[in-house]
Amino acid sequence: MRTVGITGPSGSGKSLLCEYIKNTGVPCIDADALYHSMLTPHAPILQAIADAFGAEVLNPDGSLNRQVLGACVFGDKEKLERLNATVLPFVIAEIRERIGALKREGYSLVALDAPTLIESGFYRECDLVVSVIAPSEIRIKRIAERDSISIEKAIERVTAQHSDDFYTDASDITLINDCDQADFARRALEFATELKNLLSN
Repeated sequence: MRTVGITGPSGSGKSLLCEYIKNTGVPCIDADALYHSMLTPHAPILQAIADAFGAEVLNPDGSLNRQVLGACVFGDKEKLERLNATVLPFVIAEIRERIGALKREGYSLVALDAPTLIESGFYRECDLVVSVIAPSEIRIKRIAERDSISIEKAIERVTAQHSDDFYTDASDITLINDCDQADFARRALEFATELKNLLSN
């Protein structure tokens, strides 16, 4: 089983790349979606979050109070790192389980869409690491439109994220998404169709 790790900052276009990879028949694990699917009431991951940040991050029914947790970690690098250190071991364990299941189903290649691929250290377990980056001004506009937030809020998000070098220094391939969606879609499709060849060399 060969694993392609795909990462990059918010608004870069990595999820679009993953969509095109899926369209070629390669399964793609969405680490963010996987994480959110694990946040069921009374799950071990939620207890770990409560132990790290206090019982107030949980609702009375045992589910996660996203607003309280978000307010706690937003803009606080130390607390965000604590949250990552708390949840990433659970997510990585589940990713490994999913990869193993796909291998048993007969797949030989899997893509992983993971914003914290590098922070988690899982990039070292990938056969190929791809980062998707874009100029900050383009990402700000995309985030504001995608999430229906103000430009000011989008700027706050972008400012709080890692520099491009953080991603490119740990990657084997970098795709720059500085064009309109149609042009990047063409680039993404070309890359997706060449992916198996890249890993066979």
